[in-house]
Amino acid sequence: MDLFLPLLALAVFCTFLYLISLFYKSKPDGQNIPPGNTGWPIIGETLEFASTGRMGTPEKFVNERMKKYSSEIFKTSLIGERMAVLCGAAGNKFLFSNENRHVVSWWPQTHEKIMLFKQASTIGESKKVRGYLPEFLRPDNLRKYVEVMDCMARQQIVTEWTPGREVKALPLARKHTFALACQLFMSIDDPEQVARLADSFARVSAGLLAVPIDFPGTIFNRAIKAANMIRYELLPIIKKRRDLMAENKEMETRDLLRHLILSTDQDGKFMTEMEIADKILHLLVASHDTTSTVITFAVFYLADHPHVYEEVLKEQMEILKSKGPEKLLTFEDIQKMRYSRNVVNEILRLSPPAPGAFKHVISDFTYEGFTIPTGWKAHWSVFSTHQNPKYFPDPKKFDPARFEGSGPMPFSFVPFGGGPRMCPGAEFARLVILSFIHNLVTRFRWEKLVPDEKVKFDPSPVPVNGLPIRLVPHKC
Repeated sequence: MDLFLPLLALAVFCTFLYLISLFYKSKPDGQNIPPGNTGWPIIGETLEFASTGRMGTPEKFVNERMKKYSSEIFKTSLIGERMAVLCGAAGNKFLFSNENRHVVSWWPQTHEKIMLFKQASTIGESKKVRGYLPEFLRPDNLRKYVEVMDCMARQQIVTEWTPGREVKALPLARKHTFALACQLFMSIDDPEQVARLADSFARVSAGLLAVPIDFPGTIFNRAIKAANMIRYELLPIIKKRRDLMAENKEMETRDLLRHLILSTDQDGKFMTEMEIADKILHLLVASHDTTSTVITFAVFYLADHPHVYEEVLKEQMEILKSKGPEKLLTFEDIQKMRYSRNVVNEILRLSPPAPGAFKHVISDFTYEGFTIPTGWKAHWSVFSTHQNPKYFPDPKKFDPARFEGSGPMPFSFVPFGGGPRMCPGAEFARLVILSFIHNLVTRFRWEKLVPDEKVKFDPSPVPVNGLPIRLVPHKC
């Protein structure tokens, strides 16, 4: 027993030295690596990267290193990986245009375990996703979705956005966008079933960036269990729909589930029910934060900028009066919301739902005179352009006029990425957001109950108090 603790300490120390050696063994010799700092062994600069987001200044991590090392590229270490951060519009363009040539998409270990995909399959999975989503997102289908979006926004605002009382915009936005996704993805409209799925989905979202410790009771473990619960809740729904379609007993729907059931691979093979459940879960994760975050920050910024609110109200009231209050919005109505669309773009610039993305380097490449070796990771960050006065003068100012005319420089405004990996649902998300803004603005004004409410990025921006507001109905 007297020797146990010293031996344990020695074992821990040797293990630590071994991990350090693994971390540094891939250091290339004779290559011109970008300037920067990899921080502490193993953890690198991950803690600082995360802490700047939680303090509400995620741009600080990138901006400080751009000033210290290079405005074009620098090295760091995040999530246990050596990483090159390519900055500016040119860096974005390079990574977007070299997908599957020099880089492929890469996700942290937490995503892989919760979502049950393997990094080696991401190229193939990306092609599959882009094979069935275009059908779901065809213009004639989008036109029909607008009526559903408008109808569900009306219902939620009437029942839950109560005038005169305190409501919290963030949880209500999340509730609306999740219910809408259940309807449009799977034609699920039972409130109890939607609530069960939403509860599990919240645990999945919380675990995607948690410490990957898979022990009972940890956030990560709860996320894995919640993801499996969603899959097994969806399986009987998928099977029932497939059986009805096989027997020609189903009333034709235009939801995503129908497209997934009918989709085949290159060999003409249909997906299994579990594979379909996986795809739906992936798309729920991809779509939910974008729409709920932008709706929340529409409420946030319109409360802070009354002159912008008045312009949005003017535009939306003109559309409402041209239709009459009983008629649902159409796709053509959404296209008339030019100023409101600029407002949404400015929200996406200042409070982007995703801070960027990671790539895995599959072949050595040279950028700005520096070599990025195979096996490294690359990262593009929205903050290297969105918060950069080179591309957006006075970048902290909320100014929708930035998007008038020809708009920003190419590859400087990248809330949905770009190139072959650009989010295919970008226009779908804008329809959801604009249809909701129309219904909220034409009914209410509002005021923040916490005027100086702080915002943290974890990694999506979140008002720390849930954005409590008081609604005031328009006078007749």
